[in-house]
Amino acid sequence: MLTFLISLVALLLGFSVYSRVAERVFGPDDRPTPAIEKADGVDYIVLPTWRIFMIQFLNIAGTGPIFGAIMGMWYGPAAYVWIVLGCVFGGALHDYMSGMISLRNGGASLPDLTGKYLGHSARAVLMVVSVGLLLVAGVVFIYSPAVILSSIWGDMMMWIVIIFCYYILATMLPISKVIGRVYPFFGGAMLFMVVALMVVLFVKQPVLPEAWDGFYNWGAERFQMKGDLFPALFVTLACGAVSGFHATQSPMMARCLPSERLGRPVFYGAMITEGIVALVWCTVSNYFFFADGWREVCPPEVIAQFEGQHAKTLIQYFDAPTVVKIICTGWLGMVGSILAILGVVAAPITTGDTCFRSARLILAETFHIGQQKVSSRLLVSLPVFGVALLMLVWQIASPDGFRTIWQYMGWGTQFLAAVSLWVSTVYLARKHKFYWMTLVPALFMTVVCTVFILVSPIAFGLPRTLSYVLTAVITVALLSSFFYWKGKTQPTQIIDNKS
Repeated sequence: MLTFLISLVALLLGFSVYSRVAERVFGPDDRPTPAIEKADGVDYIVLPTWRIFMIQFLNIAGTGPIFGAIMGMWYGPAAYVWIVLGCVFGGALHDYMSGMISLRNGGASLPDLTGKYLGHSARAVLMVVSVGLLLVAGVVFIYSPAVILSSIWGDMMMWIVIIFCYYILATMLPISKVIGRVYPFFGGAMLFMVVALMVVLFVKQPVLPEAWDGFYNWGAERFQMKGDLFPALFVTLACGAVSGFHATQSPMMARCLPSERLGRPVFYGAMITEGIVALVWCTVSNYFFFADGWREVCPPEVIAQFEGQHAKTLIQYFDAPTVVKIICTGWLGMVGSILAILGVVAAPITTGDTCFRSARLILAETFHIGQQKVSSRLLVSLPVFGVALLMLVWQIASPDGFRTIWQYMGWGTQFLAAVSLWVSTVYLARKHKFYWMTLVPALFMTVVCTVFILVSPIAFGLPRTLSYVLTAVITVALLSSFFYWKGKTQPTQIIDNKS
């Protein structure tokens, strides 16, 4: 538990100290924001700060900081270190910079920002990757909450239809009409879940493995998990530390902020809050798998069933959704478990709806289709939901095939993070500001993404040594290109105070 306490304090200090450093580097001022200059009552609309924070937090906190944190702890207590360092110096900084740079560019989406700062070819790639990631995530966040809700009441197909219809409304209607109104309820359920589980952890004070007990893949011996700690942990535990998916969400809130000075509590603060969610579930997973907590919370018949079979390891028998259900029921009782499970359901639903909304906005921006009229929003949304419906049917019929694609998209979130951090680095360099703040995490995420795609059996499956060599070559090439560009263009670069 000591690592959990230290990590919690470190996240809070990260917000109170390092976020102010990031704010000072960026330099927010009192210029009019896109919500004021481009107000349309649909996507560009001023909202109260607390509501913007809640929407941003729930947008980015899908199942990643819950399921991802549970699976991340399978690699051992090193997961704590990645949550703290990744969140403070990478993820929260990434979310803040992507949101603030969007503010300075009229609320532009990540592909448009990429085109402006990294070139048109990079923009085309990012548009395809971003929309693809949003559609896959949106479909997963229809199916997964439907499975959970159907275990409480009703039929799964009924919940799929209800959630899908809600997503259509949330995508089409002004952000203040649906998303702005239902998120306080979802946010209450989510925060109850986190606070309730944290209280139980403090009361129980279980003896858990600590971060200093060893930085290696603990799951290799205990659960027969293959692969090294690096880069698998850094891709598995993404949303609670660093996730480029957030860069597709921050521009939506950039279109609702009444002041640039609110960027720090909204963008940086929401990511730190998500880091706390990941930290709690990481500790729950630590208790469940490494402190034999499963024996304390599982009914006797479940324990007997597990011990009576020999084909599956502990993590294969108790997957992440099962752990959530068992812990919430075992720790919080019937009423508490329903509220906690609703919090878990709120996470994917409140990310799924904005996935489709973000996809609409990116496509509308790409093809220059105004979104003030309902007919224009319908024109862009119909193909989005058409493709989503086909993918949903495929997921229900072929879950194994879809899970493979989701693994690629898990890598895709980290790829987007690397690109977004490079965009931030180029932006800061253009403004003659301290670009090293984003350059270092950009290089690290570049290494993570490159090593994973080269060494992973679901991709190239190259030998580890060769993968590291190629990764070094690619990273050095990118770094050299950056400094070549900087040396060539910056002496004549005119600082535009309007962007």
